[in-house]
Amino acid sequence: MLTCKQCGTQVEENIKFCTNCGAPIEAPAEQASAPAVDLSAKLTELNNTADTTAEYDAQDIEKNKVMALLAYIIFLIPLLAAKDSKFARFHTNQGLVLFLGGIIASVVAVIPVIGWIVAPFAGLVITVLAVIGIINALNGRAKELPVIGKFKILK
Repeated sequence: MLTCKQCGTQVEENIKFCTNCGAPIEAPAEQASAPAVDLSAKLTELNNTADTTAEYDAQDIEKNKVMALLAYIIFLIPLLAAKDSKFARFHTNQGLVLFLGGIIASVVAVIPVIGWIVAPFAGLVITVLAVIGIINALNGRAKELPVIGKFKILK
């Protein structure tokens, strides 16, 4: 039942005008929906990892941003082409760890049932981590990747 705001008479929910005074009946406001998820805040929180950019030479960073980006696509290129760059080596290490994670995910994908469930999720995680790494490299940041960034293979 709805209440007429003009005279206070109770009316049925499907009635548009009060049966007593003729005033229009306003439907009650819809309940507020769940708050929207702030994707930007979630990604920022996910990428809240150790930032060691201050340890690297600014010229090295500027000169080797493209090599750092390539580390997430084919990690061998910067390892061979920019072997003297500490910045490129940092991102090469991140790319190598990500590559090894992909190999592990591929091996797990062969396992019946469990692998079929885990493989798509692992592929999505690896893609997201690669994008985060590429963005960090292009922004000239030496930030560890979430979860796997702590592993150091290359010194």
